[in-house]
Amino acid sequence: MTDQTAAVVEGSVEPPARSLGGVKVVGILGILAGIVLIVVGIVVWIMVSSQLQAERITIPDDAMAFQGQTVAGPFTAFVQADIIQHHALEASEGKTYAELPQDDPLRATMMNASFLRASLFTSVVSFGVAAFAIGIGILSIMFGWALHRLAGAPVVVKPARVV
Repeated sequence: MTDQTAAVVEGSVEPPARSLGGVKVVGILGILAGIVLIVVGIVVWIMVSSQLQAERITIPDDAMAFQGQTVAGPFTAFVQADIIQHHALEASEGKTYAELPQDDPLRATMMNASFLRASLFTSVVSFGVAAFAIGIGILSIMFGWALHRLAGAPVVVKPARVV
């Protein structure tokens, strides 16, 4: 085998035909965006958690889980919302706010229970959005790193075999 034939079989390493600087920049931007998403997600998680803790809501003993704990996260907020509904329906003999007569004094209790549950569910959604931002941030860093790395990789050219 001649040197020329060996080169044809092995291929050659050449720089890309055009500049891939833009791809590298996109990779770096992806990494930076990922870092920002992770930081924002963590800040939101901490903020919502601290606001819930500041309310000093303790989960009652008849809840399905986390009895006696302070509401501070998505699971404790969900459990507290569930027990609020249970207690409200118990007080109204199973009737919702809309099912009670307008002059029934229990409507105010049911309305307050509904507002409290909505607030707790809003915090649950906020925790979900924060977790989603963190997850997308991690993916963005991974994709950005991959793009940046691929843009810097050499190109291997293997000419077609001549028969």
